[in-house]
Amino acid sequence: MKFQVRMEDPFAYACPVLVLGCFEGKADEPVLARLDQALGGVVAALFREKEFTGVLNRTRVIHTLGQAAPERLLLVGLGKEKEFTPERMRQAAGTAAQALASPSVRAVAVFVPGGEPLLRAAAAGFGLGAYTFDQYKTKADETGEIETVDFLIPAGTPLEGAERAAAEAMRLCEAVRFSRDLVSQPGNVATPAFLAEKALEMSARFDIACRVWERDEIERHGMEALLAVGRGSRQQPRFIILDYRGGEEKEKPVVLVGKGITFDSGGISLKPREGMEKMKNDMAGAAAVMGVLMAAASLALPLNLVGLIPAAENLPDGNAYRPGDVIRAMSGKTIEVTNTDAEGRLALCDALSHALTLRPAAIIDLATLTGACVVALGSLASGLLGNDEGLKRGLKKAGEATGERLWELPLWDEYGELMKSDIADLKNSGGPSAGTVTAAWFLKNFVGTARWAHIDIAGTAWEEKGRHYLPKGATGVGVRLLVEYLRGLR
Repeated sequence: MKFQVRMEDPFAYACPVLVLGCFEGKADEPVLARLDQALGGVVAALFREKEFTGVLNRTRVIHTLGQAAPERLLLVGLGKEKEFTPERMRQAAGTAAQALASPSVRAVAVFVPGGEPLLRAAAAGFGLGAYTFDQYKTKADETGEIETVDFLIPAGTPLEGAERAAAEAMRLCEAVRFSRDLVSQPGNVATPAFLAEKALEMSARFDIACRVWERDEIERHGMEALLAVGRGSRQQPRFIILDYRGGEEKEKPVVLVGKGITFDSGGISLKPREGMEKMKNDMAGAAAVMGVLMAAASLALPLNLVGLIPAAENLPDGNAYRPGDVIRAMSGKTIEVTNTDAEGRLALCDALSHALTLRPAAIIDLATLTGACVVALGSLASGLLGNDEGLKRGLKKAGEATGERLWELPLWDEYGELMKSDIADLKNSGGPSAGTVTAAWFLKNFVGTARWAHIDIAGTAWEEKGRHYLPKGATGVGVRLLVEYLRGLR
């Protein structure tokens, strides 16, 4: 998808479809008034008969029949004017993109009357809302994807800033779509080796250093917890290290850690069959980290950033790790396995230990870690826990700005009582109570005194029904959130 910015009168601009945002109950807006006059009062009639009133994310198509330069108009609701935000612009643009999904629509114009922030939001919404994943369909889909979007801005709008906003939004959308593509791949394709291959391809394209540790090197580094998770699979684990250097040579890096369980059956503690096919998305944290590194390099962010991805497949066989086993993590801590379906924290704990060797400015991990987070927050917010108030505050601010909202949960010491083992330093599962918190408390034991935040994306990594700029399927959550946070560091 290509974005272009043009300073044009929307009604004189010939295009297959022109998208216009409308505030609720505001049929007399100057742009709509011009449209209404050109089309013989059709807009006023739509509002009067309440067939379209500008309610947020509602749409209406109008054929101009030669009465205006655009062939068709798509009206999309922006909601109440006093409640309007860039997030609502993002949603409306995503809604418009999904409404226009058709093989006959390849070029679209979008009128954006505001300045740079609204154009950035509109471009992001359109780029994300138009996403499809049809790699495995053998017949042409009925939808198709828009190839070109022209953003029309009024005369007097600073053109250079608008073009920059559109270009940056396009690069960021590319990174999110890359992440979505990874998560959408089936488990028989997206193995640990596949993730490593994609990391190497992406790093070569964007001049990011990349190393991949295979089993022998993982073992040499004492990552017994990661190895244990992958022991039941014929697919060998990988440990992927991505290193972007955009800051000063001696500047400490921000380290991102992404859970990369490419398929999670639960191991011997087998999951129920219903919904197990979605466990291909258990590497959404890894995909997000790869997307953030890609965006950071594409946008030339002036900081140092390292991405760590522990990748494994959790399957049961005669060699799989068992409930009751005791394993020794890279840090030296011993862990009693009480649930092989609590595997993500085992992979992450070794990655967090390696992160400490990099002397990080901060560590942020992302993981589809607990079903308990889905129960607590559903799909509208990711869980946030951590040990540094400033880091958490910055992440929450970025979440509000991007629409990838975070909700903080407590990490009190008392929760650690649930993770005590009779025969080892820790258990890997504290039982059914406070599952999101106890999982984070487990991870806390492996970050030392480093500034650390944990983001549980179990409920937000996959969209079940599809809405505004989140089509059904993988969301790419975490990419825009973390890029916004990282930009705020400079």
